[in-house]
Amino acid sequence: MQNKMIDSFNDQTRQLFEPMRKLNSLMLNNMQRMTEYQMETMRRYSQMGTERMRDATTQLSGKQGMDEQGFKELSARQAEMMNELSQQLMDDAKAFSEMNLQFKAELEAMFAEQTKMFEQLASATSNVASKSATADAASKEAEKDKPAAKSSSKSSRASKKSS
Repeated sequence: MQNKMIDSFNDQTRQLFEPMRKLNSLMLNNMQRMTEYQMETMRRYSQMGTERMRDATTQLSGKQGMDEQGFKELSARQAEMMNELSQQLMDDAKAFSEMNLQFKAELEAMFAEQTKMFEQLASATSNVASKSATADAASKEAEKDKPAAKSSSKSSRASKKSS
């Protein structure tokens, strides 16, 4: 008897904390994806910056030095790098936005699932409660009828004795 009660309690506790476990898991997975993407983005930006610094260093220490032609080439490459960086920033912002939209959709699906589960649980609970109330009303009605039945049997006994 106690084992059944303990098992029932454990099952109810698991059901109670299951939505929070799912939410935590979803949030952790999202944080992991975002962190991995940010690390990859940071690596890419660092690599771009390092390449530009090497290019500038090579240009400055090269044969041409800082003559007018070398300066123009360096400036052109810098402008190209800025365009590339700007495009990369736009792509990264779009990727982050898509990740956030995916996370939002997953959250909405999870909340919809939990809402449906709670509605079913509430419906089942109200059905049990209404059945219990109906059973209670029926038993009260039966209790009311018992005294009437006892009094009618007493009156029938009394009429038999008087005859």
